[in-house]
Amino acid sequence: MKRINQYKKLFNVEQEIELAQLKKTYRNLVKEWHPDKFPEGDEKAAEAEEMSRQIIDGYHFLISIAPETKEKNLDEYIETTTKFGIQDYHHKGLLLEITFTDGAIYEYFGVTKTIFQKLINSDKQVRFAKRHIYNSYIYRKSKKATEE
Repeated sequence: MKRINQYKKLFNVEQEIELAQLKKTYRNLVKEWHPDKFPEGDEKAAEAEEMSRQIIDGYHFLISIAPETKEKNLDEYIETTTKFGIQDYHHKGLLLEITFTDGAIYEYFGVTKTIFQKLINSDKQVRFAKRHIYNSYIYRKSKKATEE
């Protein structure tokens, strides 16, 4: 959740993410912080390099959790969460990463340690996840699935 809030603040997103507005803000931020704008040796050059990375990462991240993106990929998500089992999972902080038996990997944001403990202690993990995780938390498809 911290990451989501950090990127929303960077892009001045207060409510739902609108792709058109996000793209416009992204372009303006890239123009403002592009590393080529600052000569080598300038004290702001290193800051611009870091901001540029954050802007690009934030843009791709916010696109992946935007309602329009989720709606576009909803059929694939429903198929994965209803037809395939859980192959593996990892929990760190408030991020739960679930790998499905079809190879898809989804990240769920804001999942507490208590919910994670209930998932791993459940004798029917898929059923527990369907009821308490899949549609209860902000999620996105992880890049790891496409990289592997």
